Amino acid sequence: MNLHIKSIRSLFRSKTRKLAFKIPFAYFLVILFTLGFSYLVLNQISSNSAQKKISEASLQTITSIQTNVDLMIGNVNNYSKMIFSDYNLQNLLRQGNVYANLETQSKVSTYLYNLMQAVPVIDSVYIFDNSDHSFSIGTQELPTFKEASVKDAPWYQQVVQNEGKYILRLNGSGAFSEGTAKGDFISVIRLIRDIDDTSPLGVLVMNIKADSFVQAYSNLLNENSFEIAILDENSQMIVANPTLGQQGAVLQQIVTANKDRLEEKFRQGRSGSLTLNSGSHKYTVSYLTGGNYNWKFISVNSYGTADFKNKSLVLLALILLVINGTVFFVSSFIISRSIIKPIHKLLRSMNKAPSGNFRKVNVELNSYEFEQLFRGHNDMIEQIEQMLKRIIEEQNTLRKAELNTLQAQIKPHFLYNTLDSITSLALSGLNEQVCELIEALGSYYRLSVSKGREIITIGEEVEIVRNYLIIQKTRYPDVFDVQFEVDEKCCHYPIPKLVLQPLVENSLYHGIRPKGSQGTIGISVSCMNDKVSITIADDGVGMSQEEIAQILYTERKGQNQSFGLWGTMERLRIFYGDRDCIHIKSEPGKGTVITLSIPNGVDPAWAN
Repeated sequence: MNLHIKSIRSLFRSKTRKLAFKIPFAYFLVILFTLGFSYLVLNQISSNSAQKKISEASLQTITSIQTNVDLMIGNVNNYSKMIFSDYNLQNLLRQGNVYANLETQSKVSTYLYNLMQAVPVIDSVYIFDNSDHSFSIGTQELPTFKEASVKDAPWYQQVVQNEGKYILRLNGSGAFSEGTAKGDFISVIRLIRDIDDTSPLGVLVMNIKADSFVQAYSNLLNENSFEIAILDENSQMIVANPTLGQQGAVLQQIVTANKDRLEEKFRQGRSGSLTLNSGSHKYTVSYLTGGNYNWKFISVNSYGTADFKNKSLVLLALILLVINGTVFFVSSFIISRSIIKPIHKLLRSMNKAPSGNFRKVNVELNSYEFEQLFRGHNDMIEQIEQMLKRIIEEQNTLRKAELNTLQAQIKPHFLYNTLDSITSLALSGLNEQVCELIEALGSYYRLSVSKGREIITIGEEVEIVRNYLIIQKTRYPDVFDVQFEVDEKCCHYPIPKLVLQPLVENSLYHGIRPKGSQGTIGISVSCMNDKVSITIADDGVGMSQEEIAQILYTERKGQNQSFGLWGTMERLRIFYGDRDCIHIKSEPGKGTVITLSIPNGVDPAWAN
């Protein structure tokens, strides 16, 4: 049973790896993705279109509501002008005490009461004189003025500054207590001035029930209308559509929870719309701001109720996509079969290649592309073996020939200079120094020969340089000093031999000696992650940028003063496969710093 299951799994895996399966499956995934993506796009476009229509309708509605509310407030303002222009009220307030003449006060009270009966939107009226006396008239139980003096009310200073212009405050900005009165109210507050000399006589407060504002736009709403709310200048809710029932509490919650975001939108523009979340529900909110009193009019509609979008169009487009996708999917089988059949024949021939059976393939072809493919395959089979062998032989020969030629140039160059130094010492009768020089020379060549190895350790390479500088120090005792700074952890890493000596020789002969005074050569070796950094620095005559560019980028033709530097660069290029591992920093009169950055390992082919 287990064997049978394994064989089925193996068969399925082999099928899924075949191009005959992958092409139709890829088409299937593309079609599936296209269908899903297209549905989402069409649905989103339709939904956005519906939401846009709702937002436009909402904005038109709240614009009409604002117009009606402005008209109502304008009417109340006109009534306030009628009140403070009343002859009896002007005479009463000129006396500085509203209780100075009870007969006149009675006439004023009767006038105000009759006015409120004629204008039901006015719920109560308060008159304050300049002596902190007041009296009030109302159609129902009156709210109580809480302040000891009208001058202590939070809006008093603004009323005085407005010089007769009215201001609107929700619930009198807290200056009134509700008592047994129910619901919020809007206070229309203005300064009463003498109609003869415009001097201030007192303050008039007219309270309007918030529910009265609904009557200003109730004729614009129906049972399917948007949820409407009016906010004051501090974004406190004045009134919400009373037909909402429990939805009014939801509307209050939406406005309260998103107050900061709404405030930001109000500042950005006079009108607009946005989407807000409340719990698991999403709502579309349209708003209108501005006007003389900076109230905000908003409408809220549940995002899910925007269901008049054209569902039939989306469904029709989806059906067409399914039909086209099915035709496309079936066509993919037919097309893939015509492509895969000749490929299978080519694969059967190529499977014989690992056994060394390189044979040409004769297949009946049905397209120009496959003809070129099989012809190229046959040509490749014919030439691949001899080409690989030739390339390998040529590369090995070239690399070894370049390396041997360069090393042959470097070794005689150094030997001639050393023998010249020994000759000079012998002629001077300095036999002890001659012996020391010959011993250093022998040690140098013993390390250089290194039993025929082309690769030595960095420690051995540094020792070669030490011996070389002993030889040169004997010859030029007052020309240079040398400083070594070698990290012992780097000494066991491999490096091509005779890399540092030509660079040190170059620093001595072409850097310090032309300087005409004593100089210093510094040699440092340090490890950096997977690389070794070797620096040869001198304080000699230095080089210009043009000379550095010639050494780094110009092919060497003939002998020049930087042979040791150029030769070392060529050897490193051959050894490390054209790696950019040498950097030169120099300025005329400021010396030269050469830094080698080499890997802390070697190609195994060079280790032998």
